Amino acid sequence: MKAISRTVWILSMISLLTDMASEMLYPIMPIYLKSIGFSIVLIGVLEGIAEATAGLSKGYFGKQSDLSGKRVPFVQIGYTLSALSKPLMAASVFPLWIFFVRTLDRIGKGIRTGARDAILSDEAGRKDKGKIFGFHRSMDTLGAAIGPAAALVYLYYRPGDYKTLFLIAFIPGLLAISASLLLKEKNQAEIKTLKRNSFFSFLNYWKESPAMYRKLSAGLLIFTLFNSSDVFLLLHARQAGLNDSSVIGVYIFYNLVYALFAFPAGILADKLGLKTVFIAGLILFSIVYLIMPFTANFYIFFLLFFIYGIYAAATEGVSKAWISNITDQKDTATAIGTYTGLQSIFTLLASSITGLIWYQFGPAAAFISTATGTLILVVYFLKLPFSKNDL
Repeated sequence: MKAISRTVWILSMISLLTDMASEMLYPIMPIYLKSIGFSIVLIGVLEGIAEATAGLSKGYFGKQSDLSGKRVPFVQIGYTLSALSKPLMAASVFPLWIFFVRTLDRIGKGIRTGARDAILSDEAGRKDKGKIFGFHRSMDTLGAAIGPAAALVYLYYRPGDYKTLFLIAFIPGLLAISASLLLKEKNQAEIKTLKRNSFFSFLNYWKESPAMYRKLSAGLLIFTLFNSSDVFLLLHARQAGLNDSSVIGVYIFYNLVYALFAFPAGILADKLGLKTVFIAGLILFSIVYLIMPFTANFYIFFLLFFIYGIYAAATEGVSKAWISNITDQKDTATAIGTYTGLQSIFTLLASSITGLIWYQFGPAAAFISTATGTLILVVYFLKLPFSKNDL
């Protein structure tokens, strides 16, 4: 554990608290929006706008962080906006207000992501980036497991009391803001004057970036097109016979497995190579999607979500560590921000494509096409010219 610095611990605790607050509301958000008059279409539009805003802002603010030479202010502002959005959601049911608050939350994520991941990269040596990013993902996902569990317990005793839950979610958010004040900016060799740039100027980095960055990011983005929302897995589990409590339980179980294995997966990636562990994760992902549509067994569902948690642990943090290893330190926030920004847009497309296949041909076709496309992509990653030492 000696490689886990004070800064990494602070960032990881902030992420845990923030994800606890966000995931506390995630399962009940569609129910709450419907209860105040939002149609399914309007909910879809709201989430689409919010996620697109977050996606594009990740690249922009990542570049701003690199240009300014500063990280901490972006992290602090980003987490503060996301925390404040929780109680504000309960302040009014006016649709424009809901749109504003939801977008505020996502902009907060966009502001902090690139700068936060750049700090994590700077805190890690080349040989332990998997460990650092894995540890952060482990803590972050632990919050994602605690949040829904807390919401489930609260709503058991106070069913339908959604507004109070928004206020309760502000408590871990407030703790995250307080923890962010403990972060200190590292001395920079050169603090640059912040230049005024257009919102889409970060896209220029794609042309200027190393060839390996473009090849890796292209593969990761194509995988994103196959990797639709986890909602489809949960929906299939529900349709296959699991009740609502079991569906929520399996989601919490998945997050716990993810949290438990992310750190060990990062350590393993540093020893075996980031590429090796990432590809193993893709194969596990394909196995889950190949088996999922052909089972209605309660225990097999839990086994598949166990494997799915290990897949997430082997890919999420590892992919960011991989990107940070093939880009210049001065461009880390821009590189990760550009990738995660485009990833958000591709995620929207992925869910739309999977939803369309599901609607036209059924869940089996949607899941099998996802698994097949991912296995083909495994071949692409195997051919990327990286040696173990390069990773």
